[in-house]
Amino acid sequence: MKAIELQNPGGIDHLRMVERPMPAPGRQEMIIKVKATALNYRDVEIVRGNYHTVFPLPLVPLSDGVGDVVAVGPEVSRFKVGDRVSGTFWQRWVGGSFAMAEPSYQRGGPIDGLLSEFARLDEQAAVLAPAHLSDVEAATLPCAAVTAWHALFTEGHLKPGETVLSLGTGGVSLFAVQFAAAAGARVIVTSSSDAKLERARQVGAHDCVNYSSDPDWSSAVMALTDGRGADHIIEVGGPQSFAQSLKAAARGAQINVIGYLGGSEGAINPLDIFRRQVRARGIPVGSRESFEAMNRALAVNRLRPVIDRVFPWGEAAAAFHHLEHGSPFGKVVLDHTP
Repeated sequence: MKAIELQNPGGIDHLRMVERPMPAPGRQEMIIKVKATALNYRDVEIVRGNYHTVFPLPLVPLSDGVGDVVAVGPEVSRFKVGDRVSGTFWQRWVGGSFAMAEPSYQRGGPIDGLLSEFARLDEQAAVLAPAHLSDVEAATLPCAAVTAWHALFTEGHLKPGETVLSLGTGGVSLFAVQFAAAAGARVIVTSSSDAKLERARQVGAHDCVNYSSDPDWSSAVMALTDGRGADHIIEVGGPQSFAQSLKAAARGAQINVIGYLGGSEGAINPLDIFRRQVRARGIPVGSRESFEAMNRALAVNRLRPVIDRVFPWGEAAAAFHHLEHGSPFGKVVLDHTP
């Protein structure tokens, strides 16, 4: 089968199309024909060589994707040939707390990802894809969508009428907008682009703040909420934006630390956390249990992921460059069909 490997560290140009042996399913394993995959910033960092963990090479990238089951091994009971499934990011985190997740079992590094024609999945590390979604749409769910769901519902217990502040218009942020709006929450979105903010309104945002024209965006959030602040914050900017997220937070708010697109350096005053009694936590994607709960909500509400651009999977390098430099609105996806 064909696969795309990262053969040397340090750059997107080190991705190579290779021939690999066709995988065979072992006990409680299955083989899928990959139909589509999706990119995350973690994938870009791994390929660039500046991810916080170095993985053995060669490595097949990409944790997110969807495919059809074409073969099953002994004792497989959860799926059958013909089912359309997605793999989970954390291969051993079925449910419960993050203590159940094992770092050595992450799809897309250190375990080979899905940037190939076929892939082997453990049946305990897979879920059925929502029937109403296309392959391109379903491929986006395992990391970005599960992260947003895990933050707002599994951990956050979001209630109707609460205010959600979602920073930016990338994959996680837009899934948070859609989920929060469907749950009856008020949604505020930030971006440096008025055009993107208008598009965010179309997928569920109630209010928008342009942080380029209004650098003191936390004050704008406080004004929009009559001085109360946001109950849930999807924080993807890192230390540079965290200080303002604290200022935009309601008393007892929950700040979900997910990314660091604004950089990894900065100072945070812990007294701001104390004064507002804020709960700040890292969101490391989520468990299979969260994934399955999210898929039920997607099906009931007929929600569809926001897709920025689709590339043929053989043009993976171009897709990586687009995610790195193209400032996408939503998800970047690779189509594996001929």
